[in-house]
Amino acid sequence: MASGGSRGQRYPGRTVFRRGEKIDPLGRQAALGLAAGRLAAGAGALLATRPALRAIGFPEPGATGWSLAKVLGARDLTMGGLTVAAREDRAALRAATFIATALDAADVIAFGLAAGDPETRRAGAAGAATAAAAVVGGIWALHRLGRA
Repeated sequence: MASGGSRGQRYPGRTVFRRGEKIDPLGRQAALGLAAGRLAAGAGALLATRPALRAIGFPEPGATGWSLAKVLGARDLTMGGLTVAAREDRAALRAATFIATALDAADVIAFGLAAGDPETRRAGAAGAATAAAAVVGGIWALHRLGRA
């Protein structure tokens, strides 16, 4: 095991960050800003489902759509909360940001598929663009969080 300096110990194929390592302030701000957006979107989807869906352009959902929107709202609240909880631990913050970015990438695909349906084209396109911006922000935050 060789020491990797400020980045932690190096193991074959991965870098392990030590607890308490300095966190890049811009990376942390970006990760927490994305988490705040996720918390707001999650709260809207879970607690004000119909108005939130209308605001992004979806037609009135049936019971299934309403339920799925609530599930996704709960997912976003959970992921945003985990990211905020990890704000003082560099490795945990990177992990939470990575998972959130992967979820945003999956959202790009899901919204892109919705954009293919004439009934949900506007909402799908807007959602795909918003999720794509979150992916770019997440990748940038991950890059910054990899610094000492």
